[in-house]
Amino acid sequence: MAPKSFSFPGIFPALLAASLALLLLPTPIIAVHDYHDALRKSILFFEGQRSGKLPPDQRVKWRRDSALRDGSTAGVDLTGGYYDAGDNIKFGFPMAFTTTLLAWSIIDFGRNMGPELKNAVKAVKWSTDYLLKATAKPGVVYVQVGDAYSDHSCWERPEDMDTLRTVYKIDNAHPGSDVAGETAAALAAASIVFRSRDSAYSRLLLNRAVRVFNFADKHRGAYSSSLHAAVCPFYCDVNGYQDELLWAAAWLHKASRKRAYREYIVKNEVVLRAGDTINEFGWDNKHAGINVLISKYCLCAGSADGKS
Repeated sequence: MAPKSFSFPGIFPALLAASLALLLLPTPIIAVHDYHDALRKSILFFEGQRSGKLPPDQRVKWRRDSALRDGSTAGVDLTGGYYDAGDNIKFGFPMAFTTTLLAWSIIDFGRNMGPELKNAVKAVKWSTDYLLKATAKPGVVYVQVGDAYSDHSCWERPEDMDTLRTVYKIDNAHPGSDVAGETAAALAAASIVFRSRDSAYSRLLLNRAVRVFNFADKHRGAYSSSLHAAVCPFYCDVNGYQDELLWAAAWLHKASRKRAYREYIVKNEVVLRAGDTINEFGWDNKHAGINVLISKYCLCAGSADGKS
């Protein structure tokens, strides 16, 4: 089983960003590695992690439909989305973070992705379609499908899995500002990606992002406290939920261009620790990403959408 420190939400978005950065180097370098191929495989990886009814253009042909009844025990449709780290669990927190990072890669580097741009956009939409399902009910966010302990003790293909598909959620009485904030950030970032590609879908994503952010902000608390037995030690947010609220507000500012979200960050600077200058950046700690994102929109007006 893949160690969580080298899991799906960590390595592949980083590899994607590194590949793109190397493609943009101004001086020639000796071609020891094929970074175009690395980019292609980084994006292709996500297709191998797809859950649900697979589309006709699925490139990873050895995968088949799986988990077609996810959410049924809770009376909701939670099919789709991505499995985590080669496991068969769907963890909403790292999935949303990965979606945000994929969207950010397209926004900043889409014009340099070449033929892989269309596949990157599809990778984002595969996740946002699921996140829309997970946030369809106001005041509720479904944050996990599957039991990590039973899954980790049984090595099997998702097409054959017979482990528990337990559904976990946060709500007004059981808050999770971290996972809800990251989900709002993912939806907002993705709305920029689709702004010039599918305006109706873009508006849907942004409107949902606003609603989920308001829920996360109004009912503050860590999902690690509400769902400790289910999410810890796998994706237990040890850094706290404050950075996710700031991260979501930053993306909502970029997506909506509404000054209110920038003012939210200023107003909550102390209580949400906006001044933290932690150097790490990942699914748990967003401060470095927040600093980059805020500094970029302070220096320039508007935003690109990654459209080639």
